[in-house]
Amino acid sequence: MTTWTISTLERELSDGGVVVAHWRATAVDGDFFASSYGTVGFTPNPSDPSFVAYDSITEEMALGWCWANGVDKDATEASLAANIEGQKNPTEAAGVPW
Repeated sequence: MTTWTISTLERELSDGGVVVAHWRATAVDGDFFASSYGTVGFTPNPSDPSFVAYDSITEEMALGWCWANGVDKDATEASLAANIEGQKNPTEAAGVPW
């Protein structure tokens, strides 16, 4: 299972419009862990009827904006699952024979 969070939102102080969201996706399976972090930029328009000022934004809203603006939720979750599978069943090793 993957947990999605918003670590911070950058906003315009003049109107409270969010210009950047910092997101993280984390997957855990027993002792195995994988994580991905990114940012998404926005161009807020306070005159747009769908505009939501900073004080009214929920984490769910911000995540929805991320997914609607280029963050591929399914691909990210698949990548994290593949990372964990690789940890469970490695195909390479490093070291020296002596």
